[in-house]
Amino acid sequence: MKPTDTKNPDYFHKVVDCQWGCPAHTDVPEYIRMIAQGQFSDAYMENRKSNVFPGILGRVCDRPCEPACRRGRVEEKPVAICRLKRVAADHRDDITDRLPKAPETRNGKKVALVGAGCASLTVANDLCPLGYDVTIFEALATTGGLMRTNIPQFRLPPKVLDEEIGYILDMGADLKLNHRIDSFKALLQEGYDAIFVGTGAPRGKNLEIPGRYDSDRIHIGIEWLESVAFEHIESIGERVLIIGVGNTAMDCCRTSLRLGAEDVKVMARKPRGFFKASDWELEDAEEENVEILVNHSPKEFVLKDGKLVGMKFELMEYNIDDDGRIDRGTVTGETIIPCDDVILAIGQDNAFPWIERDAGIEFDDWECPVVDEKTMMSTLDGVFFGGDSAFGPKNIIWAVEHGHQAAISIHRYCHGEDITDRLPTGLNLLTQKMGMHEWSYSNDFNPATRRLMPHVELKKRFRKLDIEVELGFTPEQAIEEVERCLNCDIQTVFTEKLCIECDACLDICPVHCLTITENGDEDEIRSRLRVPASNPEQALYVSADLPQTARVMVKDEDLCVHCGLCAERCPTGAWDMQKSLILVPYAEDEPVSAEPRVAAAGSGT
Repeated sequence: MKPTDTKNPDYFHKVVDCQWGCPAHTDVPEYIRMIAQGQFSDAYMENRKSNVFPGILGRVCDRPCEPACRRGRVEEKPVAICRLKRVAADHRDDITDRLPKAPETRNGKKVALVGAGCASLTVANDLCPLGYDVTIFEALATTGGLMRTNIPQFRLPPKVLDEEIGYILDMGADLKLNHRIDSFKALLQEGYDAIFVGTGAPRGKNLEIPGRYDSDRIHIGIEWLESVAFEHIESIGERVLIIGVGNTAMDCCRTSLRLGAEDVKVMARKPRGFFKASDWELEDAEEENVEILVNHSPKEFVLKDGKLVGMKFELMEYNIDDDGRIDRGTVTGETIIPCDDVILAIGQDNAFPWIERDAGIEFDDWECPVVDEKTMMSTLDGVFFGGDSAFGPKNIIWAVEHGHQAAISIHRYCHGEDITDRLPTGLNLLTQKMGMHEWSYSNDFNPATRRLMPHVELKKRFRKLDIEVELGFTPEQAIEEVERCLNCDIQTVFTEKLCIECDACLDICPVHCLTITENGDEDEIRSRLRVPASNPEQALYVSADLPQTARVMVKDEDLCVHCGLCAERCPTGAWDMQKSLILVPYAEDEPVSAEPRVAAAGSGT
């Protein structure tokens, strides 16, 4: 095998699994170390570089970073990364003077953003400080999009939304509320240099089975949540069925309890292992005595004298093969479950009735726009999409990353640059050595288990819709949780010319991730390591030839817990602990021409 290129940012980036797992590539280890040091404002700003909404995402992120957390390789539960993000937001000082400001002299370029959700707001966050005149068009009377209308207040308080959105609007964006765009062609005629569409996936999926349109007590989930958010709905029946088992379904069932429901059941068509809802969402719902019934496939709405009285379900039985795949199932019987209301939470679709199909934007068979996954540009020059409107429903953090990438493209497009020619991810490696056996970070392994998030007492949380259930960590609790981090961004970096092959590092390694062996093909090397490396998705760290025997030092990154004992034990300093600082480019970093292009979006020139 060839020696590992430690200057390649992709290599160590993929070793920092939490940062790699985050779509926006937030430097997780860095900001949680700041929290441990009481530097909450610094931690907040470090967060904000990438995810833009630390307080919001610290409450409602889908946490793609946590399944990737290396702590999960040594025990069951990862570090509570998401909730630590909230700690930085909850305990920070006033940071308004640290936020970027729009320059007094603008660059003369106009950008239209359709929708005031997280994707559009991220674009505004990145472009306003660069001198763009940014106009945000929002159909509703307030900002936030689906963050405000579909996430209940007991999970995401409006105060948090208003504050973090306000930071962006204060940069100078022109916000036009109650301004629905009815014609894309008309928008094109207004002469914007670029247009970004971030309207989400605003149409809830329907359930076309008998009885669907015979009662007004059957609701579409996202529409129902929006009506609750704007106080158009203030009550619901005693018995409620939620059809679907995603995160929207969890919001619907918990909201129903707060509107007066006594008996709430979530109806799942498949077994529990195939639920779309996050584990923590399921746990919170079940803690509130929501009943989840599996293997129930909806068949019919049951009405009596024109009134909804129940739903008929087919009882299903499934076979699951050795690879975890499930078959279509077999019907084993039927049952009727009484109810007063039914809420359909079975998915969301894009909806673009305002975009004329002859405007130059191509749509696929699912009515999604054809969008380049790297640049976020559609088939019409200067028109970009992001968030749920681009590729269908995902989480807020994905929409944020789409916004960052779209902002880079818009910046380059407006200055006549090739939008595909973007800055690569960079890397700095900085030694953490302070002495022979001292490091500038805490490297002692903490065996503590994951700290549970404190909650409002069960009997108190249903009094009002806006009582936030999760209380957040205190600074002291946060420090305890931070200590569980394995500091995966502090890399074990090897200098082969210093190695004397004394095997001291091999002897002290607690997980046996190091091996000195003859070089060869990767498959062969993987098989003869001290612990065979069975995960091909994680690269091996391979040195150049060692000076004594021409053998190579091999580290299995899949096993390494970054404890630093190899570097402490090494008598020659061949092993060192170095922080890998991943440099993620944003629009402000992109070199552009001083002479911007003059053509408007959609002009084709």
